[in-house]
Amino acid sequence: MNMIKSPQSAGRIWIARGFTAVEDIVYICLGLLLAGIAFTLLVTGVIDFWQSVRAEKIATIHLLDRILLVLLVVELLYTVQVSFREHALVPEPFLLVGVISVIRRVLVLTAEHGELREKSDIGEQNFFIELAVLTALILALAISLVLLRKKGTPVEAERA
Repeated sequence: MNMIKSPQSAGRIWIARGFTAVEDIVYICLGLLLAGIAFTLLVTGVIDFWQSVRAEKIATIHLLDRILLVLLVVELLYTVQVSFREHALVPEPFLLVGVISVIRRVLVLTAEHGELREKSDIGEQNFFIELAVLTALILALAISLVLLRKKGTPVEAERA
């Protein structure tokens, strides 16, 4: 059986290749931007740390927040890399970004709460509600990651 390509199918192939090229360019630009952001955050974090050590007043919450933000941006960069390589959206890197984001918020929230001098009943109640919601979110994301790993994703095997 001979299949003859119609002009319509050749046009579709050309358009699909064009969209793929545009997608690749966008992923490359996003990767470069994220790499620049991560590098800038890392350098400013080191500078801030050095200045706080010299001033003998280390801003622990700010530095922890900065470190976790760098980690988050690097994980986003990995997500872009996977999307570029696979030409598909893989859920696992997005879930990892979510876990890092939520853990970052929990750590900053608890550190800020510990430093508050004036604690009201409403403030305490809001703190515990937010902490409970964040804990439930961490559990949901962790369960999702475990279920994905049981399913077996080739992307995570390549990364390890």
